[in-house]
Amino acid sequence: MRNKKRHWAWAAAPLALALLTATGCESTPGAETEPKAAPSTSATSAARPVARVCAEPAAGPAKAPTGAVTVDPAKVGDLAAKTKNSPPHTTFWLRPGKHRLDPDRYAQVIPKEGDRYLGAPGAVLDGRKKNQYAFAGGAGDVAIRYLTVERFVAPPDEGVVNHDSADGWVIEHTTIQHNSGAGLMAGARQQVRANCLRENGQYGMNAYKGHGRIKGLVVEGNEIVGNNTGDWERRREGCGCTGGIKFWEVDGADVRGNWVHDNRGPGLWADTNNNDFRIENNVIETNDGAALIYETSYNAVIRNNTIRRNNWVEGRSAADSGDTFPFATVYLSESGGEPRIRARTDNIEIFRNVLENNWSGITLWENADRFCNSPANTSSGDCTLLVRSTDRCAKPAIATAPLYADCRWKTQRVDIHDNRFVLDKSVLKCTVKCDRMSVLANYGTYPDWSPYKGERVAEAITRKQHNRWHDNVYVGPWQFVVHDPSRVLDSAQWQAAPYQQDAGSKFPAQAGG
Repeated sequence: MRNKKRHWAWAAAPLALALLTATGCESTPGAETEPKAAPSTSATSAARPVARVCAEPAAGPAKAPTGAVTVDPAKVGDLAAKTKNSPPHTTFWLRPGKHRLDPDRYAQVIPKEGDRYLGAPGAVLDGRKKNQYAFAGGAGDVAIRYLTVERFVAPPDEGVVNHDSADGWVIEHTTIQHNSGAGLMAGARQQVRANCLRENGQYGMNAYKGHGRIKGLVVEGNEIVGNNTGDWERRREGCGCTGGIKFWEVDGADVRGNWVHDNRGPGLWADTNNNDFRIENNVIETNDGAALIYETSYNAVIRNNTIRRNNWVEGRSAADSGDTFPFATVYLSESGGEPRIRARTDNIEIFRNVLENNWSGITLWENADRFCNSPANTSSGDCTLLVRSTDRCAKPAIATAPLYADCRWKTQRVDIHDNRFVLDKSVLKCTVKCDRMSVLANYGTYPDWSPYKGERVAEAITRKQHNRWHDNVYVGPWQFVVHDPSRVLDSAQWQAAPYQQDAGSKFPAQAGG
């Protein structure tokens, strides 16, 4: 699998960029960890309910359904053997107790088309730190319900359940916990509902498919908590390989009603040519990094989410190191609306969200040196959805229309409105750099044939690409960064010419700080 880097830093020198071309991440047990943000007490008092799936799991059937094949936990390998010996579309009922696979690391269950797996109350599939995968293979339309899957040791970037990203799987009311790698992979038309994705080594879910795009993904009502126990960003700095859920090249996703909290790294991260997301009615809180990153991707609706106490660890660490970049809780990197790509919207609309006591607010960013076929594009080998052949983005054609525009992932057509931004610095225990709302780019310098040198990208993202804040409410001592990190404005300057942002917004008496 490709490996991605964090992209918010200023463009590095060519040698450094060459060194950043990636290899996979590795998990190393026992490393020192960052202190976490204070535990959230607001989950119980918030108006929006949270999906308390881990503490209150739904119980499966206490008796085998009619016609189901019963799986005996006393027989090692019984589940895999009975799956192999049964026809497609078989229902399997796992008795209460710990079910074990054969001790070989590749002794996973290989479902057939349409197979169904139901766990009785107390049914656990235990990898015993010996098996790499629980369920694998290419069969479609498999369902797994009411089962606990734990202690599997998938390698980096690989997953335990639906290891091969087969299509049409349904995973419901299942606890996937304490595994290495990702608890779960994703295929097209996959439905992930009411699950506990807890304390997995890398991701709760890695929505990645080696061949083809993932279409029609539903992630609803899950609790996604404590993932990235391996702390991989510390081991491979900038690998971009962690979080509650990572999405890659997903075309059409509904992410709604989830409780995403206390993950090391970001909560939700969509990276590289994702399109047509609806992220709504989630509670995203106390993640070490950003609540949401939407990177080199297109067309999304982000609405009605409660986002609080995120980015305390990573934001504070950057500030303490002297980094002037406005690390944000909602971070859009080279992502925007594009009418030429089919979706349910043709912009990125962020509205009716409550952001409370996070480390900074929303940052819209473009790296001027990052474009298709640039050595500075750490999504190496990928081009935009408008130019499928990387080789086309080369001189001299890239300097003229249409490639000048189409070879870039652009942060454009972002509409931020009717949100409530609350900041009390005394809660965060911060004095500077935790109070930013930003739209900016770096000074283009690289490569030498780049047509985007100088301030042209910074000027475009700030004033020409239809990025707009309006009709929001701000409580607290907010500042606004425009064009580049050196331009820090107060609310009056932000609203005045030439930027004219936040028309119709309210700035009541400032609190905190």
